[in-house]
Amino acid sequence: MGKEDNNKLFSGMEHLGFHDVANIQLYSKEVKNNKETDGKDAKEKTEKSLLYDKEVTCPVCNTKFKARAVKVSAPRMVTKDSDFFIRYANINPYYYDVWLCNSCGYAAMKRDFEHIKEYNFQRIRENITSRWRGKNYPEFYDVDISIERYKLSLLNYIAINAKDSSKAMNCLKIAWMYRLKEDSENEKAFLTQALEGLESAYFGEDFPIYGMDKFSTMYLIGELSRRIGNYDKAMLWFSKVITTPAVNQKLKELARDQKDLIKEAKVVSEQHVHDVNNINSTVENKKGFFKYLFKLK
Repeated sequence: MGKEDNNKLFSGMEHLGFHDVANIQLYSKEVKNNKETDGKDAKEKTEKSLLYDKEVTCPVCNTKFKARAVKVSAPRMVTKDSDFFIRYANINPYYYDVWLCNSCGYAAMKRDFEHIKEYNFQRIRENITSRWRGKNYPEFYDVDISIERYKLSLLNYIAINAKDSSKAMNCLKIAWMYRLKEDSENEKAFLTQALEGLESAYFGEDFPIYGMDKFSTMYLIGELSRRIGNYDKAMLWFSKVITTPAVNQKLKELARDQKDLIKEAKVVSEQHVHDVNNINSTVENKKGFFKYLFKLK
């Protein structure tokens, strides 16, 4: 509808003082933006009701601060990936898993935060606090903020030479966050680091490891191996899970499913190689045929 049509809409309004109505728009272009804003406000209002501030005392510098925490009953699980990554509706508790002291820079996943040994305090001061500039985070966290905070946690774990299991789980959660972003390159990089740490923890630490028993850890090592493309290693670990008598039947079935996925992937890969070889062979045969023709001439 043009300006002339707009004028017709409001004809007869001149005696009320509305002489110039050519530029009036019946439907504002801002309506869509208002809806988006309303949607964002509604989401934040919902998320706010699912969060609370937990008062925490930093074990390194004794500073008291408030850590954003998700109410226990708040997360609603939607699905679980084959490497135990849980996808949630309404709020993502992974976003709020790292506690960070803004005074000294000490950060760790919440289950580890208060369990740092006193002899590691100086390592934090030397390697983290001396570089820490501080940052004020918004009220609600997103995937990019969570990645940043997980990486801060990982730097702290490295500084204090934490258990390989802690570093491995930290890397695994970073990989999961990159999965949410559909960043497969960074996801694979951190899955690789998680696998290395998890294998080391399996052979060198006591169970349970982050709530996982020996058999769940065996399965996870196999699954991470599969996800980064190390199929032979994955098959070995899955076979261990399947052939161990004490393993839960559901975990065995999961291992069998993943073995089937590897077999399917290998068939596809072999077919691809076969097709490429056929194409190369055809090209070479054509080259030979043309060479033969030119020789005849």
